Amino acid sequence: MDINLNELSLKELKDLQSQIAKAIATFEDRKKKETIAELEEMARARGFSLAELTGLPVGRKRAPAVAKYANPADASDTWSGRGRKPRWFEAALKGGASAESMMI
Repeated sequence: MDINLNELSLKELKDLQSQIAKAIATFEDRKKKETIAELEEMARARGFSLAELTGLPVGRKRAPAVAKYANPADASDTWSGRGRKPRWFEAALKGGASAESMMI
């Protein structure tokens, strides 16, 4: 693959640069995933998990947050108290309800 860089316009060079950066990033990610898979297989073959050998959690996911508040108009509509306040919560507060009154 021979590309004469001197014949490319500035836009073409910048596009090529962007494509190269993306290719490098995806290559590194792909190689990391392949290596982790190989290490997990080696550990499994010896009766261990990779997490046991390294002491680090592998692929650990956070449990979903438990609902703390319920919509007074529709009790199936809940909110955990984390993140952005839902519209129904804001509207209820503006309507005079307290956060404590909406607690589950």
